[in-house]
Amino acid sequence: MTTQKRTAIVTGAARGIGAALAERLAADGMAVAAIDLSADACDDVVASITDAGGTAKAYGADVADEDSVAEAVEAVTSDLGAPTVLINNAGVLRDNLLFKMSTDDWDTVMNVHLRGHFLMSRAVQGHMRDAGWGRIVNISSTSALGNRGQANYSAAKAGIQGFTKTLAIELGKYGTTVNAIAPGLIETSMTRATAERMGIPYETFVEKAAQQIPVARTGKPEDIAAAAAFFVREDAGFVSGQVLYVAGGPKA
Repeated sequence: MTTQKRTAIVTGAARGIGAALAERLAADGMAVAAIDLSADACDDVVASITDAGGTAKAYGADVADEDSVAEAVEAVTSDLGAPTVLINNAGVLRDNLLFKMSTDDWDTVMNVHLRGHFLMSRAVQGHMRDAGWGRIVNISSTSALGNRGQANYSAAKAGIQGFTKTLAIELGKYGTTVNAIAPGLIETSMTRATAERMGIPYETFVEKAAQQIPVARTGKPEDIAAAAAFFVREDAGFVSGQVLYVAGGPKA
């Protein structure tokens, strides 16, 4: 739990992992700015938070666009207060085998993930420096270890891990920690898209995946939110530059 009211930004907050992240941070006492491409897309998660007595507001922004990011962070600061917690969660899939992958497929994934994490982190770090306290959590993936049909996504998610470790070095002296979470198979709409790409019924896909996971189940968005809740705690200030695989078992 926080000792004072913090403002947190969660990108890609409209559904799935992002929605669970926003709801968990609000439940832990933070004012949450839920960002997605369209503010309207975040209406449900904001309503869920406010109905439960929390504070949240929706914002529309393209995390890969510099001006859009700057405008969103400025609006959040004006409405909710200077953001000192950032969860970089926004992501997209453009899966294909290398010989079928278009340049646009590659660039879109790189821009949303790597450029988006960079722009959002750069936009908020000044507020964290001024406060002498900050928490950044980047969402990577077990795909960073390699995954067929995801050369773009795997490269981006691996890049996020290097980005995380570098920011931890640069921002640590300002009281800001930077960590990454690498989810395994989490049941979301993106997981359904992967099953469709592979031509496998979703229920079969999940069942077979669970058989390969030591805890014998697939993950839920709330599993990722629980990990993020630890990283942003007031008393987690000596944990930085780490990549936590939340995948139901050990990963390399």
